[in-house]
Amino acid sequence: MSRRQARRMFLAAQVFLAIAASHPVLADDYADARTALVAAYQDQNYVAMRLAADKALDARPGYPPALFNLALAEVLDDDPAASFDTLRRLLAMQVDFDVANVDEFAPLQRYPEWADYEASVELLYVPVGQAEVVATLDVADFVPEGIAMDATGAILLGSVRNGNLVRLGESIAVVSSPQANNHWSVFGMRFDDAGRLWFASAAVPQFSGDGNGETGLFALDPDSGKILVRTLLPAAAHDQVLGDLVIDGETIYTTDSLGGALYRYDVAQGTFDVLVAPGVFGSPQGLVLDEAGEYLYVADYVGGLFRVPLDGAPVEQVTAGAEVTLYGIDGLYRHGQELIAIQNGVRPHRVVALTLDADGTTISGSRILAANLPEFDEPTLGFVAGNAFCFVANSHWNRFDARNQLPDGLSGPIVLKLLLP
Repeated sequence: MSRRQARRMFLAAQVFLAIAASHPVLADDYADARTALVAAYQDQNYVAMRLAADKALDARPGYPPALFNLALAEVLDDDPAASFDTLRRLLAMQVDFDVANVDEFAPLQRYPEWADYEASVELLYVPVGQAEVVATLDVADFVPEGIAMDATGAILLGSVRNGNLVRLGESIAVVSSPQANNHWSVFGMRFDDAGRLWFASAAVPQFSGDGNGETGLFALDPDSGKILVRTLLPAAAHDQVLGDLVIDGETIYTTDSLGGALYRYDVAQGTFDVLVAPGVFGSPQGLVLDEAGEYLYVADYVGGLFRVPLDGAPVEQVTAGAEVTLYGIDGLYRHGQELIAIQNGVRPHRVVALTLDADGTTISGSRILAANLPEFDEPTLGFVAGNAFCFVANSHWNRFDARNQLPDGLSGPIVLKLLLP
């Protein structure tokens, strides 16, 4: 299951009907519970469906699709009060599954609580935050993902669709292309201390060029457009996509969003080694170092937020209160003691600031920095520059159809800037 298929599944109203074709190592208590839930739904055994939904929540506490499934089981089991309570738990997280348009929830509309519920849902879609447009590109099917800023302040964007890497500004320049440098879709990217631009690349189904599933890291001289390093992740029995990266001197950490692994790349030796084994994460996305450089925070799209000790100690789950969801995070960054996260795996899409407690494994506070802005169409990745956060506002990832084709009339990439306190 690709991460974008996972996203569409995450956002689908009838989550319970979608059974993911997951890699065998990803089988877990949640997958088992959801399989039982679907079977109970098909058998119209709604008592068993509720039990399975509870087991799914035990496996992934606070997971929004699991809460949706529980609310669905409760309304089917003729327990509207319980269903309303569960839907309010989603509202507290500021998450919506458009239940008004799911037929099974129609019985709830007969109750006086429905009007208050609908009014609360409408409030979720009020625009939040003031963001400035700092760069645009008039290429409708670009599908931007990776973004970085060079030493001059110029913004660079990488394309998933055509694989081009472009410098924005008064004059637009293509600094790398698959035709010139034999790479594929461009994902996360960062500059190192020597001014080289490192980026993750993979031949994914949405890429318009050729490729047979390879993925790797590339280092580019942005002035000459020459590739200085091309290193591919060794092939495995399962699909792999290096999706994001962070640089610490001569070490690069990178996430495999399909294989569920975290890798460490030694620049001097030119070798990958496994930091977190495949299958430990469901779909790891953004990652960021803590201030001391002792831990990595890793956003697992379907598993939540984790802290990874770099000394080889076990991975730790980051927890939060009932009103904060840590699922569906794509880009992840640090600003002081806050983690800045782009959540496009919940609706509405948002940019949030998560305050880390002193223990480093607890989120003590959360606030939405931006949501429902007119430029939004699945925001993805960004970067922190001083007290500003710049990010891709409209990747259009959600616009791919089942044949990985895009509709006409899309807007070109828009980069927004938020001021951080």
